[in-house]
Amino acid sequence: MRSTLLTALLFVISPVLLFSQVQLDYYLPDDVSYNSDIPKPAEIIGHEVGEWHITHDKLVYYMQALAEASDRVTIQEYARTHENRPLLLLAITSPENHSSIERIKENHRLLRDPDRSGNLDIDTMPVIVNLGYSVHGNEPSGSNASMLSAYHYAAAEGDEMDELLNNTIILIDPSLNPDGLQRFSTWVNMHKSHTVNPDPADREYSEVWPNGRTNHYWFDLNRDWMPVVHPESRGRINMFHEWRPHVITDHHEMGTNATYFFQPGVPSRTHPLTPQRNQDLTAAIAEFHADILDENQVLYYTKERFDDFYYGKGSTYPDIFGSIGILFEQASSRGHAQESIHGIIEFPYTVKNQFLTSLSTVEGANALRSELHNNMREHYREVRSEASRSNIKAIVIGDRYDRGKNFHFADLMSHHNVELYELARDFEVDGKEFMRGRALVIPMEQAEYKFIEAMFEQRTEFTDSIFYDVSTWTLPHAFNLPYAELSQRQFNQNLLGDRVTDPVLSGGEIVGGRSQYAYAFEWDEYYAPRTLYRLQKMGVRTKVSGAPFQTITARGAKTFNYGTILVALGTQDVDDVEIYRTLQTAAEEDGVTIYNLSRGLSTSGIDLGSPTMNNLTKPSVAILAGRGVSNLEVGEIWHQFDQRYRIPITILDKERVAGTDLSRYNTLVMVNGNYGDLTDRAKNDLKQWVRNGGTLITQRNAVNWAQREGFFSLDTVEREDTEPRRIPYEDLQNTRGAQVIGGSIFSGRLDVTNPLGFGYRNENMHVFRNSTNFFEITNNPVATPLYLSENPLVSGYISSENLEVIGNTVSIAVSGYGSGTVISFVDNPNFRAFWYGTNKLFANAVFFGDTISRAAMN
Repeated sequence: MRSTLLTALLFVISPVLLFSQVQLDYYLPDDVSYNSDIPKPAEIIGHEVGEWHITHDKLVYYMQALAEASDRVTIQEYARTHENRPLLLLAITSPENHSSIERIKENHRLLRDPDRSGNLDIDTMPVIVNLGYSVHGNEPSGSNASMLSAYHYAAAEGDEMDELLNNTIILIDPSLNPDGLQRFSTWVNMHKSHTVNPDPADREYSEVWPNGRTNHYWFDLNRDWMPVVHPESRGRINMFHEWRPHVITDHHEMGTNATYFFQPGVPSRTHPLTPQRNQDLTAAIAEFHADILDENQVLYYTKERFDDFYYGKGSTYPDIFGSIGILFEQASSRGHAQESIHGIIEFPYTVKNQFLTSLSTVEGANALRSELHNNMREHYREVRSEASRSNIKAIVIGDRYDRGKNFHFADLMSHHNVELYELARDFEVDGKEFMRGRALVIPMEQAEYKFIEAMFEQRTEFTDSIFYDVSTWTLPHAFNLPYAELSQRQFNQNLLGDRVTDPVLSGGEIVGGRSQYAYAFEWDEYYAPRTLYRLQKMGVRTKVSGAPFQTITARGAKTFNYGTILVALGTQDVDDVEIYRTLQTAAEEDGVTIYNLSRGLSTSGIDLGSPTMNNLTKPSVAILAGRGVSNLEVGEIWHQFDQRYRIPITILDKERVAGTDLSRYNTLVMVNGNYGDLTDRAKNDLKQWVRNGGTLITQRNAVNWAQREGFFSLDTVEREDTEPRRIPYEDLQNTRGAQVIGGSIFSGRLDVTNPLGFGYRNENMHVFRNSTNFFEITNNPVATPLYLSENPLVSGYISSENLEVIGNTVSIAVSGYGSGTVISFVDNPNFRAFWYGTNKLFANAVFFGDTISRAAMN
């Protein structure tokens, strides 16, 4: 069956490509004629495919030109990047299919309805294939190949192509990461010589930091399919759920000395919730890839290195929705031509291979379309059956004190087509209280039951100990949201309020209206830091409460918690009216409830003029960056402050530390990275800056650097020596890899009375860890405001050796250095911008770090 079209695609094979002579026919089948009315890529972009690296603007021009010229092609802009570049989706099929596209979509949707899917004639329904290219911007062969795929399916003529397009809808996403693609193409094109130099040491093949892999904020978009933090991902997921393709491809690149990879991946590293049928169909389509690559003498491999586990990746996300995700990895030229162990690998060659597997994917999906229709139909039949058998009938989740986290959780889940409702009434279950208007209910008997199960599962047992990415992502723990799983007895339909389809952050209010004395708001809300900074940038003097107090408000007596922000009007230089207007805006936009306080005398606890009300300083933050520093972690903090808190942050190249006036900043941040190349002058300047009263925040490996430089002393956990044992050579990599914590969730204990714990009501919390830094709790126990519990593993993989020593170890430590403060985050509280539950720990370090008592430091 699979040889019907592939055997006819005889390609010109050129063992040594003369780079300057690359032509379109190098890529295309030699026995296919093309419609001359359809523009070739060079006619629009001004050069042959592979001669230069395509820039995103030219890529857009070409796709638009195709859509204008061909009645097979429609084009849609589905999102804009942070840098305002368009993301496009082309739909290529027969004109007849285009004329009835809504009917085709509706029949396709019926595959997910077990009550009606049995009546469909799946043998006559078109199959939907989504070709997705270059989610990593510096893996550009995919985006360059997208022009070839689009041209081929728009212009190829003949009965076989007509039949294929009658039976197939081909969706082409030419650039999953436009900002990264533009950054990388600019780099390699500006360094291209007329006489191409394949020397790997040439500057062309070594991008400067932060490189083009990531998006504008330096996030890896191939990890954002589930978190949907960024506009690229949010738009893409909307398109996925609109079309629900049977097959979706994810074209990447890997090391220059590699060959070519396509899935299936390592069988033991497939997520257990992914049906075996999914892997069987992946393997069946893989036969088509093997055929076309064999014909072109391309080396390749499968079932090694790459897994199919994390549902936040582009090749795994579709698997939980009845689709087939397929990862492709091409050895990268990383420029125009580079030496490798297989000879010189030229850019056109890499582009061609991605085009070949695009053809084989479409051909394979077309040949297996009935099986792919049946896969989706059976998936949703099984979902209904499993949901009906589940002991869990609903999940109620929500934080009564935090609208922001509730909103972001609802936003995430709704993007994935999950059916959820407002909690209709106050509800108590298993000792947990949930408030109407501050909680959500998710019924389990719904179409996306499998996705919900995957997002809430806690897994600690695995068939393999190696993970390409994280081993867990349990969402209620990532958000640190209270939740309860309801049994048949506990769940009642009267718990369901209004359906939540398009979540919005509900506004707060100013209780009591305009004040003549003071305003106060608690620190629980996710966007309270944004409110505080609104005031500080106006020059408003603010204080933070180091202890609870009770006072009378317009709604009666109210107790304000640790971390309450006070704005006393009598001490201000800013006009009272301006303060009130700013607070009105903050209440509406930040979801913060603000109280009018008419008296400084509290009914209990500290008074408003108490010395325990600490003065606050407006943050002025710089973060060290540059080669050797994790651009991902820098980007997470940049995004958090810029997009969510709206606080400016200076990204300071570490090579410039010695020449910068550090007194401009009161907070410096050092994330995971190598700082061994800091000059002595730079290190001395940093030390003097901290001694003078600055707050230094270190994260992950930067903690080790700061300790070596004498900023503080933490005791590393001593591990017992294990007996030497013989390890077979073939097991060496896996044995070492098993000691890596790729990403797991652990329980911690937080001191909520410490300024770093302000805004939290529960000492029990969950932290994400992806390192093996284990430090003993400080001699001054107050200096460890967050530590891992005695038996901390909640979800994810950790080796038995590491599990023995990780309990009762530091997550956050505070040290004094001269007049300054050093706050050490062993774990990353801003991981991928979806660990909303620990974001505030970092914000607390920035806003309140300088208020921590010297007696509470190591």
